[in-house]
Amino acid sequence: MTDKGPGKTLSQTVADQLAEEIVRGRFQPGERLDEQSIATRFNVSRSPVRDALRQLASTRLVEYLPRRGFSVAVMAESDLDGLFEASGEVEALCAKLCALRAAPSDRKRIEFIHQQATDAVARGDSQAYAALNEEFHALIYAGARNKTLQEIALGLRQRLAPFRAQGFFVAENRLQHSHVEHEALVKALLEHDGEAAAQAMHSHAANSAMNVLQHFGRERHPSASAA
Repeated sequence: MTDKGPGKTLSQTVADQLAEEIVRGRFQPGERLDEQSIATRFNVSRSPVRDALRQLASTRLVEYLPRRGFSVAVMAESDLDGLFEASGEVEALCAKLCALRAAPSDRKRIEFIHQQATDAVARGDSQAYAALNEEFHALIYAGARNKTLQEIALGLRQRLAPFRAQGFFVAENRLQHSHVEHEALVKALLEHDGEAAAQAMHSHAANSAMNVLQHFGRERHPSASAA
């Protein structure tokens, strides 16, 4: 049986591993994902594999076709760029509204999570930082006090989650850069400065997108990146 991460179900562990492999190009776009082969490889039953593939289908990293089953979705770099652009705009609006609408308790919680992230950066703990990063962004969506925006932001973030693999925080000091960008965002949120918060989030989202897109291109076209 494959090792589960802390607090993860077996299906989530399988989904995370498959997502990372798809992003890194182990499976080709359009390639069929055979449940039994995957189950044998991970030494699990087909049930958690099926659940894992359904989770990945919800992010559109894989697709399901009747009588054909699951296969790797065809994801062009331009499609991924478009997803990041949409997510960045929505996140910037959430940050602006959070700065203007969040309750004092919301701001305290955001500040607390940011401090925990500071400790994670000091330890060089990318996994802890990745988890705190997700909570940080979710708190900002909630602080916007707009359920529709919150759902859209969470939906886009879920679709992009496989591309935000924890490994991406290791390369090119992205962990430290992300935290510095969060610092500017937290400052604006605590000062109730909507415009500064939107600008900080917009810049943060753009840098995150650039980091992922660079790695996406390198993993899919390793010979080109080495040229």
